[in-house]
Order: sequence, then C-alpha cells, then structure tokens
Amino acid sequence: MKTQDMNRDWIATAETLSSALPYLQRYDDAIVVIKLGGHAMGSDEGMESFARDVVLLRQVGVNPVVVHGGGPMINAMLDKLQIRSEFVNGKRVTDAATMEVVEMVLSGMVNKRIVQAINAQGGKGIGLSGKDANLITCEPTDPALGFVGTPSEVNADMLKNLFEKEFIPVIAPIGSGAEGGTFNINGDTAAGAVAAALRADRLLLLTDVAGVKNSDGVVVTELTAADVDAMTAEGVIAGGMIPKTETALAAVRGGVRACTIVDGRVPNAVLLELFTDHGAGSMIRN
Repeated sequence: MKTQDMNRDWIATAETLSSALPYLQRYDDAIVVIKLGGHAMGSDEGMESFARDVVLLRQVGVNPVVVHGGGPMINAMLDKLQIRSEFVNGKRVTDAATMEVVEMVLSGMVNKRIVQAINAQGGKGIGLSGKDANLITCEPTDPALGFVGTPSEVNADMLKNLFEKEFIPVIAPIGSGAEGGTFNINGDTAAGAVAAALRADRLLLLTDVAGVKNSDGVVVTELTAADVDAMTAEGVIAGGMIPKTETALAAVRGGVRACTIVDGRVPNAVLLELFTDHGAGSMIRN
C-alpha cells in the first residue's frame, strides 16, 4: 500500500511538471519583479521556500528581481535605539536619525539575509540599494515626511546587465536625491517603479491578505484598472489595500503587462501565480 501511495505521489509530481510546460514557455526570458514584504520574511522556513522559488524561476529562464521591505525590522531597531517614530497619513516621518537606521536595516541586515537565502539555494543573488550605480533617483515626496522619496528615474540598463550574467538582483528601497542625499522609499512604490522601468511582464506584490475583495468579501481574481478606480471610489477598496492598488495601477499604466497582489502566506505562491491556472491573488491589468 505504501508503495502504491508513493507511486501516486510521483505520478502527481510528473503531471504537475507536465502541465506547467505552457507557462514555462510563456515566461521564458520574461522579467518578473517581486515585492517581498517585511512580514513575509518572518520565518527561516518561509525565507528558504521563497528563495527556492526565486532560484527556480531563474533556472527555467525567467529574470526575477526582488524588491524588499522591512518595516517590522526597522520598528524593532528604532525601539531598541529608543528613537521615536511619527506617522503622517499612515506614512513614517523620516528624519536624519531615522534615515540612518532605515538604511542600516534595509541595505544591511534585511538585504543580505535575502541574498544569503538565494545563494544557499544555488542562485546568484546580488544585493543592491537604489543608491548603487544611481539605480533609483528620487524626489522628496512631501516636506512633512522628511527624507521620504518618490522615484523619478530608474537605471534599468544596470539591471539588464545583471540578467545577462544570470544574477538575481535584490534591491533595498533606498534612493538618492537628484542633488545628493538619501531617501527612504515605500517598498511597493519602489517595486512598481522598477517594474515600469524594465517594462516587466509581471509585478507580484506579496502581502498577508488573500487579495482584493469585493463588497461581499469575496476575493476578485481579475480586475481592470477601471474596476480598481470604481471600487476605490465606492470605498470597497480601502485602508492598506489602497497603496497596493495604486502601485499596481501605476505599474500597468507605466508598461507592466499585469500586476498581481499575491497572498504570500500561501506556500509557493509565486510559482502558483505564474505557472498554474489557479493563481494566488488578484491580478490587475490595464
């Protein structure tokens, strides 16, 4: 009986691989930008699984780019250093002292943990911040927010050069001002700007919710930009989902084929979204 069960498992695995063929062909040499949120990096097991999925993407011919956040880690370090955070309209006010901590945590601890996880799975992860090679140039978002920036230019050619060498870029959302200075960038915003500059095939925003829900609380698997505008105006899309859908709209209107708000709590969510009919969240197209 045990042997029969094992045989069924092997057959199921082979069928899964076979059914993925059209998707593997579809995404051959495609660019996929993945936003990895701070909450998704909580466990070593989750990080290992994510890294394995990203390395598999690269192995089958996809060009993945990881843009990460790190809000919980920043909060923990600010608390440890007894630096008080203030928020305006839900956004962190970043003064000089806070900016030093943000850069230290994102470009250092968080970025290198992801790179190490990817390399441990046999990939060629390379850690960057938006300051490297002028990858992301920013403008101040709002004087009231201090050193918070909005991307104005992304050096896409540098990332394409890394693709040619089969590197997997891992980007911390820190940028440079046009006249110098360092800026903190919202991770979703940075991912959307990178995806638009690369004309990426897909942008995946990994989050801790199932996706965009309609007025009945049911996840909507596919939406147009017009659908998102209407649901936001009606108040159906609200709270923390608004900045994610805004990022998605900016990306698809900037040239990205589609953006999916993905339930990062689902095991192998990235592979499910790209290589199966099932998907793992809400896809937004222009």
